[in-house]
Amino acid sequence: MQIEETPLSGCLVLTPRRFGDARGWFSEVWNKQTLAANGIHYDFVQDNHSSSSEVGTVRGLHFQSPPHAQTKLVRCGRGRVFDVAVDIRVGSPSFGKWFGTELSAENGRQLLIPAGFLHGFVTREPDSELLYKCSDVYAPDCDGAIRFDDPDIGIDWGIDPASAILSDKDRAAPFLKDFKSPFTYEAQA
Repeated sequence: MQIEETPLSGCLVLTPRRFGDARGWFSEVWNKQTLAANGIHYDFVQDNHSSSSEVGTVRGLHFQSPPHAQTKLVRCGRGRVFDVAVDIRVGSPSFGKWFGTELSAENGRQLLIPAGFLHGFVTREPDSELLYKCSDVYAPDCDGAIRFDDPDIGIDWGIDPASAILSDKDRAAPFLKDFKSPFTYEAQA
C-alpha cells in the first residue's frame, strides 16, 4: 500500500495495490497489521455507503463531535468525486485549511480523515458511490456541519456553489467563524 502525507497533519492518502488478471482485479483496502506497521492505528466499527445520482451533489462539510468523534477512511466504489478534509482542531498550525483529492473507482485512492477534521465531497460523475469506514458509531446528538462554501475556508469545489445540490442540513450549516470547535490539536512527538 502506498501512503502519502498531505499538508494536514494526520490526514493521509492511501492507495492500495491492485492485482489484476483476465477476470479483473483484487485489492486489499484495509489491513490493520500492515497499517499498524506504518504507524496507523484505528479500530473501525461502522461501514457506510452513500450514493449520489447527480453530478454536482455536495455532501458536507460534516463532523461528529466527542464523545463520538469519528476517524473516516473514505473511498469511491463507483464513479468519481472530489473529496475534501478541513482541519478544525483548535491550536493546529493548519486550522481552517483544507486538502482535496480525487477519489474514483478507477484510481482506488482512499482518504484517511482523522477525528478533528470536517469531511465533504462533490460528485464529478453521475451515480457516484462512497464507501467509508468509521472509528465510532453514528450519534445524532454529536452530528454537525459547516458550510461547504465558507469563504474563510475557500475550497475550490470545481463547480459554481450556487448550482450545488445540497441537503437542507448542509444548506443551513453555520460558517466556521460562528462555530466553537470541540477539537484540540495535539502535536505528534
